[in-house]
Amino acid sequence: MPRATLELPSLLRSVLGGVSTLAIEGDTLEGALEDAYRQLPILRVHLCDETGHLRRHVLCFLNDVNSRWLDEAGQRLRDGDQITILQAVSGG
Repeated sequence: MPRATLELPSLLRSVLGGVSTLAIEGDTLEGALEDAYRQLPILRVHLCDETGHLRRHVLCFLNDVNSRWLDEAGQRLRDGDQITILQAVSGG
């Protein structure tokens, strides 16, 4: 199974005990995120909505490409892939 590195948003590091990166594995981006949720269950609460999908303000990049732009084939993982999670922040 391919292994990837997940870079976590700085906004969540305090609730994740300071963890900034996580070694994860999965055949697909979705499978790798499930591995991350298994390792850090609180991560799902902060990233996913009630349907289990990423919240609208959460962006997920696979090797610097927004996952929303990738088709199913584009979301298959290879060893060494980099997954980055960003949370949009706004305010006034």
